[in-house]
Amino acid sequence: MRERVVAACDGASKGNPGPAGWAWVVADETGTPARWAAGALGRNTNNVAELTALERLLAATDPDTPLEVRMDSQYAMKAVTTWLPGWKRNGWKTAAGKPVANQELVARIDELLTGRSVEFRYVPAHQVDGDRLNDFADRAASQAAVVQEAAGSALGSPQPPPAPAVPPARAARGKSASGPKGGGGSSTRTLKAKFPGRCVCGRSYAAGESIARNDQGWGHPECRTTVAG
Repeated sequence: MRERVVAACDGASKGNPGPAGWAWVVADETGTPARWAAGALGRNTNNVAELTALERLLAATDPDTPLEVRMDSQYAMKAVTTWLPGWKRNGWKTAAGKPVANQELVARIDELLTGRSVEFRYVPAHQVDGDRLNDFADRAASQAAVVQEAAGSALGSPQPPPAPAVPPARAARGKSASGPKGGGGSSTRTLKAKFPGRCVCGRSYAAGESIARNDQGWGHPECRTTVAG
């Protein structure tokens, strides 16, 4: 088996929904970005951008080579590693009986993952001395969302511009000025549920359990990036 390849992917939506873009980057043996691509998605949600970035990365890498994928989207990661088996068993319905959002993209990713050795690694976004590959993919996706043009090493594009300086307090709150990653108006604040309820992912939460707000109401903190795509 060939040596593992390390890569990162990211999506961006300026408004969620709004002008969106995707990007992926593959590192060389020193961890330096070596090959990358980015593209535009017109007006779309952040979740669609995140899933598209993963789909494009998997399609652009050798399926016979073990792959480590670094992502800052818990929604995209959980969609293809945690929730996918249940969705398939339920005929592409959530536990609440609703159609799975972005089903076509999730199904395509499932197809690309079949028979491959892929390890997913969650990396927090916008951290001081954070993950180098994730930062690169974030900047490339953001640029693609803004200019709505394809870019990448195969096109001879220069590397995406560095991110503007972000005050530490603001960086800790979310991915961009448009709100926390994937939430479009959601909040990083959590509180204790007064009553039991059901999260957008289809799983229940109990009274007293920590919950956070997302675009469809309240649910598990790890699901607060989930929006209808």
